[in-house]
Amino acid sequence: MALPAQAVDQLEEAANRLAGEIVLAAPGGDDGLIPAYSLLSELSELTAGETALAGPIGAARSALDRRLDAGQPFDAETLGLLLRTVEWLQKAVTALRAGATIPIPDHPSDPSPGPGPAKQSEAGPAPAKRSEAWDETDPADELLHFDLEGNRELFTEFHAETGEHLAHIEAGALKLENSPDDLEALNAVFRSFHTIKGNAGFLGLKPMNLLAHEIETLLDFARNRELTLGPAVVAQILRGRDALEAFNQQVGVALERGVAPTELVPVSGLIATVRALVESRGALADVAHIARPRSAEGGEPGAEKPAPNGKARGEGAAATVRVSIDKLDTLMDVVGELVIVHSQLAETARRFGVAAPPLPGNVGQLSRITKELQGTAMALRMIPIQPTFQKMERLARDLARECRKSVAFTTQGGETELDRTMVEEIADPLVHMVRNALDHGLEPETERVAKGKPAMGVVELRALHQGGQILIELQDDGRGLDPERILAKARRQGLVPEGPPPPVEQIYQFIFLPGFSTADKVTSLSGRGVGMDVVKRNVERLRGKIEIASTLGKGTTFTIRLPLTMAIIDGLVVRVGDDRFILPTTSVQRALKPTRQQVVSIQGCGEVLDLNGRLLPLHRLHRHFGIPAQAQDPWDGILVVVETSGRSYALLVDEMISKQEVVIKNLGTFMSHLTGASGVAGGAILGDGHIALILDPAVLLQAA
Repeated sequence: MALPAQAVDQLEEAANRLAGEIVLAAPGGDDGLIPAYSLLSELSELTAGETALAGPIGAARSALDRRLDAGQPFDAETLGLLLRTVEWLQKAVTALRAGATIPIPDHPSDPSPGPGPAKQSEAGPAPAKRSEAWDETDPADELLHFDLEGNRELFTEFHAETGEHLAHIEAGALKLENSPDDLEALNAVFRSFHTIKGNAGFLGLKPMNLLAHEIETLLDFARNRELTLGPAVVAQILRGRDALEAFNQQVGVALERGVAPTELVPVSGLIATVRALVESRGALADVAHIARPRSAEGGEPGAEKPAPNGKARGEGAAATVRVSIDKLDTLMDVVGELVIVHSQLAETARRFGVAAPPLPGNVGQLSRITKELQGTAMALRMIPIQPTFQKMERLARDLARECRKSVAFTTQGGETELDRTMVEEIADPLVHMVRNALDHGLEPETERVAKGKPAMGVVELRALHQGGQILIELQDDGRGLDPERILAKARRQGLVPEGPPPPVEQIYQFIFLPGFSTADKVTSLSGRGVGMDVVKRNVERLRGKIEIASTLGKGTTFTIRLPLTMAIIDGLVVRVGDDRFILPTTSVQRALKPTRQQVVSIQGCGEVLDLNGRLLPLHRLHRHFGIPAQAQDPWDGILVVVETSGRSYALLVDEMISKQEVVIKNLGTFMSHLTGASGVAGGAILGDGHIALILDPAVLLQAA
């Protein structure tokens, strides 16, 4: 046997961690039980196909498996088996490094009936045909009962790990719907259900244990080629996954609020359906249309292959650790304070550097350290958008069935990382956009064929980095937007006066207005004009903007542009009188000192800036906030050209001070009256100690 050197290193590391977990274990206790099981699962993955290693490891894992299923703590026999396994693993690692024969352990390689060790190590342990933790006749429809007292850490770990397994189940099930013979995806889904079942049984979460057990049994029949993974079977797997997620959310709420679950998650009907599928060997009809989610490369979304303990494994894979979100937020707050102090020191060095020559050099060194720490802290908050994309794939699948449309939903760039706050906030806008793309954007099959298009519509969701921003694009090959129709509807609603039509880009923006819809009829999915206004509102709250490109009859592309982080922005600092304001540089097009001839007044429109024949509305910032200003006339001050939602306007300020990164600070309840409709998004402390208000260009335009 010749394992790669890196695999031997990983084997040794996992064996050492296993030894550490069982040092404090004792008969009758459960300390280290779940971590030991996860480590044995990791070892099974590492030794898949290597019978001499996989057999003894599988035997130890099966022993723990039985304890977890029955909700029992360690006993002397199981602990003895684990200790002998660790000792044997250390000898096996030594033999592997020396190129010698792996020693035979002094315990049976596999005491359980069923497939041989090699097969088990590849696919995971075979489930019992009846639940060992609960009697199959027990009612499954009951509230979750559990006691957090003294077990909070166990439930916290369970909640996080179950969430990861549920994500893997969804990805694997969507892949199996298109590739039912994909044994790797099937085994991965099986292992996740198996782990959830064991952990739920150990923690006394009876409904979760029963449901996971039934679906695990169904998947085992599929692994043994005794059941066909048709659409009906995959649909029930996904239903089971959703029910388990509902249970897991209840665990999360209990951890957060200390409140026991009060809402029943019914699963008895689902369990009965799963059992019927097993009895019929999956021979149930499913005539609905099916969405076909896949990645842009034609494979499973994301290249990551999950190990049973919820961690990615492979060559060059880095070790990971879960960190509390509160700790990350605290770290970002501290880094923000450090950035402020650094800017203040830099200002001091600029003013008094001649009198204290070492100071500028010291500040430069501090600047490098601060930048590195700031980058690291920001990176800790960054997470891939893949889980959100995966949810959109599932949504597209379900909506395609409801709309009775054939849809190829593709994703690309799921590995792109965003600030965790953005990943959470962008999910809701994407739901509305995907729903509109499938219901409004894509034509029915008969209409597509009549136009010479393929019967199956295509919707693509992409994410990428571009110029210091994150771009999220949703593209469909459907009807496209009809600007004439949108303009006519806008005029009927009094949004646009009669006369020359505005630019097409501005016409497209009307679809984001509350209550605006061009749908011929209201459906269960859309048509009431509710949704796209939510998209724009949420995107702008993230300091982003949304753009539309469309060709009538060929399709539409929505592009969301987001900053890299919510904590720190790149801003243009301007002065009006004695006050400082900050404009996000992503919204600033240019700044100029206008001539008298460039500023004109138009009846009914007020002051405008003539910028090379392009007329832009002119707004005075000091009038908006009711503060004194130095420049009363535009030609005595500076005009900053700001763009938002496809529209541009000029903002009069007294002076441009600098362009710099600033840390966003919440104004708190005392100054909450300044936020929202006033156009203030937050505050920042500048290097010279002044406090500046961060402006929201979109709200300023709306208010003006």
